[in-house]
Amino acid sequence: MRFFFLPWGIILQLIAIVHFSKRRPETYWLWIIILLGPLGAIAYILVEMLPDLGLLEHSMGGFARRKRIRALEALVLDNPSAGNYEELGDLLLEEKKFERARDAFNRALAVRTDAIDPFYKRGLAALALGDAAAAVPDLEHVVKADPKYDYRRAQLFYAIALAANGQSNEAAAVFQSLVESSGTTEVLCHAAEFFAAQGRRGEARELLERIAMRKRTMPSYQKRRERSLLRRASLLRRKLPLTN
Repeated sequence: MRFFFLPWGIILQLIAIVHFSKRRPETYWLWIIILLGPLGAIAYILVEMLPDLGLLEHSMGGFARRKRIRALEALVLDNPSAGNYEELGDLLLEEKKFERARDAFNRALAVRTDAIDPFYKRGLAALALGDAAAAVPDLEHVVKADPKYDYRRAQLFYAIALAANGQSNEAAAVFQSLVESSGTTEVLCHAAEFFAAQGRRGEARELLERIAMRKRTMPSYQKRRERSLLRRASLLRRKLPLTN
């Protein structure tokens, strides 16, 4: 029994440690895995790994998305409608094929410009490609049409694009408006990073404190979903000096 359990126990620990290194949950889990051995690894797998399976749904849908992309690429040859190009662009954006996604939205907007979503998605693709100059007018168009679009994320990406395009004053105004109207971790984290880069460390620390307070009351599923943002906020918080 000991001969059978020992190798499997080590394997469980290795699996747990690899997952920990990639996802970086609370640090105490690493000590639980190491000190409690297989029992600690099993506890980690049950509490942290199994719930993370829900986050794999997007990845598992990749096969269906790629199949649909191929079908749409053939379809638009015969029916180059705005709707077909918009759907193709959405799927390419999810697959992080940003150049091809932008081209699809260009073609959709060449046919019809009465919807704001293609402008929004084209702006996101341009921003992901590092083309902030092209992203700004698209996102500005969306924000002017509907300031609350995509739960105010359009405003957030507009502010990020402005900052990346060197329009710091305009970006500061949008970020300030956002932190007053939206308290999501995503908004607070990006705003804190912007203010810190601008030398406004007191404002940045204040936003990071708000994130830390939110984290204390967050349910576990939300912590898993926002783990990368929480980690970024924590790293920035440690880097900022205590004085302005």
